[in-house]
Amino acid sequence: MPPAPLLHRYRGFVLDIDGVLLRGRTPFPGAAEALAALRALGPVVLLTNNSTKSRRGAAARLQELGLPVRAEELVPSSFVAARYLLREHGPARFWYLGEEGIPEEMALAGHTLTDPGQADWIVVGMDRRLTYAKLAQALQALLRGARLLATNRDPTYPTEEGLVPGGGAVVGALEGMGFPPEVVVGKPSPVAFQIALETLGLSPQEALMIGDRLETDIAGAQALGMDTAFVLSGISTLADVGRTGIRPTWTAPDLPSLVQDELLREGSCG
Repeated sequence: MPPAPLLHRYRGFVLDIDGVLLRGRTPFPGAAEALAALRALGPVVLLTNNSTKSRRGAAARLQELGLPVRAEELVPSSFVAARYLLREHGPARFWYLGEEGIPEEMALAGHTLTDPGQADWIVVGMDRRLTYAKLAQALQALLRGARLLATNRDPTYPTEEGLVPGGGAVVGALEGMGFPPEVVVGKPSPVAFQIALETLGLSPQEALMIGDRLETDIAGAQALGMDTAFVLSGISTLADVGRTGIRPTWTAPDLPSLVQDELLREGSCG
């Protein structure tokens, strides 16, 4: 699959995962070949708001599904959160609402998992084992002065069976108790894109963002000055372009179509 001429203007690529490479546990046809074609042009990182896995865990999951990626190419929001806290606040004591990706990446960055009552930060992400008791523990920690970091605000998460509650649903439960997050590091936050670009070693003007969610993938990248490619294989639709006013540089039905220059000309602003 030779890459389209339009892609030769970029030195590297930032891709979302869910809705771009796969849905649930099913890779899209041609996704692995398209990914290989992009790598022939420059380095690739996969930037995802999914905090349930660490870099290593996310790479293992994708490899199991037939998408050959290295941990160094993964930038999940669990990794972004750990890097952000270390850079801005140094090693921190934390507790979390989420899954194994958060404590794994936090520990690798030098942060210390502690009891809720001793935590300086509560780190929040998608949690498929969320309970009333865990929310109560988070509330008590916040009342004692812990600060709140959200890995993302995605309201839903796509699976093969349909949409399920995302990390934003957990954040919303805490907001409903009067505690909005002090910082959100996942897309569309510039923090996520900056760390992805640091991983690539490129400036915003040198990289192309490829994603399926207009409000997060496309708007967030555009705010940093990145060109964007919007694929219709995930959450947002062409109708959403008109509704939101978010206009990507390129629009394609899916990643293989983008790589083969099969663009939707009416939906492309490039």
